[in-house]
Amino acid sequence: MTVAANPSPSPAHQPQQLVLLGAGHAHLQILSQLAAQPLVGTVVTLIASQPRPMVASMVPGYVAGHYTLQDCEIALAPLVRRGGIRWIQRGITALDPQHQTVTLDDGSTVPFDWLSINTGNVQDRESIERELPGAREHALFVRPVEAFAALWPRVTEMGDARPLRIAVIGTGAPGFELALAVRHRLPACAVTLVCGPVPPGANHSPGMQQRLLAILKQRKVTVLQDVAVGMKADSVQLGCGADLACDVPLLVTRGQAPQWLADSGLALDAHGSLAIDVCQRSTSHNRVFAPALTRNLAAAIAGTALKPHHPPAASLHLLSCGNRYAVGTWASFSAQGWWLWWLKNRIDRRFAARCNVTD
Repeated sequence: MTVAANPSPSPAHQPQQLVLLGAGHAHLQILSQLAAQPLVGTVVTLIASQPRPMVASMVPGYVAGHYTLQDCEIALAPLVRRGGIRWIQRGITALDPQHQTVTLDDGSTVPFDWLSINTGNVQDRESIERELPGAREHALFVRPVEAFAALWPRVTEMGDARPLRIAVIGTGAPGFELALAVRHRLPACAVTLVCGPVPPGANHSPGMQQRLLAILKQRKVTVLQDVAVGMKADSVQLGCGADLACDVPLLVTRGQAPQWLADSGLALDAHGSLAIDVCQRSTSHNRVFAPALTRNLAAAIAGTALKPHHPPAASLHLLSCGNRYAVGTWASFSAQGWWLWWLKNRIDRRFAARCNVTD
């Protein structure tokens, strides 16, 4: 099945303006591909505030001490130079899909003919503070990961000097991986995972869930199926009414879509993210993607048919376990071992190497 693209909004002799919002994983892949094969007749603009975005899947390895900060970073400058891409190092404050403009944090606007969004979710401090009083003052937010990574060495310095009580507050894979990474890097510290009412791995098969719980128990990570409702200087208040003694609370709560996306007028899904069709195109504004495959961006710009994106029925999920060990799942099958860490490490490092081009 193919989907027809819209005709170009500009005369044929004028270059098309493609704007990439954010330097998330998908856009890093697009930038790498454009460095090898630029889009003809197109001016590509990247808007990203971080000069060295981190590969998110490598953050637990960084926390555990397996990677240096440089191992996990992608240097944008040589990547955009190689592809002849214009890079604007600013934040985003507004998006107007009707007039096809992006407003930046310095008040300037950037026009576009085509737009791809891959900024990722954020941890809205104000909304989190309303739900979790004391979080802004006492918690260490994991997003943006670049800011968290810069602060993590301070935690390790304190943890190496004296045993700390560390609480990882978050559900799903990020909470699981971070708790075990902290346990590995700071073995003398007490580590507690506050995962909410749903146990780790609940969205996977029963076998995978059992593996995750067994690994947490083996690594001596305390698991509390409770919610955090408040924070003080030395404790986290739980929904059950108890106080969990805590020196360093790490907040890994689910991120939210940025406010400028919520205010944009674009159709959103139930999670507040951009609602897209089978071609990864906005269901309400067909010049906006989130994010598109490079071939579909090229097709949209050329006015040719788009190809639907069909995710595989099953995909491989690999979770690091602190030490050089990992657990993985494929459909209803699960496994664990050193070889899965080797595979995950190889995948992550190859992606980072592909994106870190040299001038």
